[in-house]
Amino acid sequence: MSMLRRRVVDWGLAALLLVVPLLVLRSSLRAPEKVSTLDAAVLRVSAPLQAGVSWVVDGVGSLWSRYVWLVDVEDENRELRDDNERLRKELAAMTRRAVDAEALEDMVELKKRTPADTLGARVIAASMSPYYRVVRIRIDRGAPEVAIGMPVITSAGLVGRVEKIYGGHADVMLTTDAQSAVAVVIRRSGARGVLSGTGQPDRYVCKLEWLERSSDPDAEAPVEVGDIVETSGLGAAFPAGITVGHVSRVVDKDYGMFQEVYVEPAVDFSRLRGVTVLLAPPPPPDPDAEKKRKSESAFGVRPF
Repeated sequence: MSMLRRRVVDWGLAALLLVVPLLVLRSSLRAPEKVSTLDAAVLRVSAPLQAGVSWVVDGVGSLWSRYVWLVDVEDENRELRDDNERLRKELAAMTRRAVDAEALEDMVELKKRTPADTLGARVIAASMSPYYRVVRIRIDRGAPEVAIGMPVITSAGLVGRVEKIYGGHADVMLTTDAQSAVAVVIRRSGARGVLSGTGQPDRYVCKLEWLERSSDPDAEAPVEVGDIVETSGLGAAFPAGITVGHVSRVVDKDYGMFQEVYVEPAVDFSRLRGVTVLLAPPPPPDPDAEKKRKSESAFGVRPF
């Protein structure tokens, strides 16, 4: 008996689940003028249920759409980030190659116009001060190619000299180093002095020492701001005529024989990529180059 009752209940529920949607569908599809009392009652009862179901379905659908859209956007963002990183690396590599090519062209051009034995070198490391100023550089040339004391230059001017050698590498002391000393001359006036590095960690500057003051007030000033300073060749440490920098400040004192002169280097040490090492000084000029030579007869015999 219980089994029969359970079956009746099951069949009743199944019929109800089939009839109710049909009644709702039938009532919803009827024209307004043909809606009966039964249809109105069905619509009144099913309207909140339909609204709730519609809200849940729309919410789930919207959430699913947003999730799928966000997944696609995240994939696109990941691809864009990867492309951006790849392009940044390629740009950095191309920039390095361009800088290296420019440095190579500079060394080739400098070698052509330098009447001395030279050797090109690449800057492979640089020591920095706490203020991000280059205080020393290392080049990829060492023994037996270069020796301690050899001048190092670029097309802009004097960099310094080879200070230490470590196998195939060498350290270069810059002109701004406190231990650097270079015999120089003012190009405009011919005044001579010794250029020493100040070793200041926050700027590139040298000090011109032993530059005598003129005792004649009407005489031309031996040094002025903007004057070009170049090597004088005295002491044979550096060949004459290499640009070192320009005068940035002149301090006139009321006492003493010498002026206080500050020089800004011609070389931008922070941008050095390649340098040229002078292996030997240029040959001295031929004293007989300007003299006219008379033609001599072959074997000392002149025709009659």
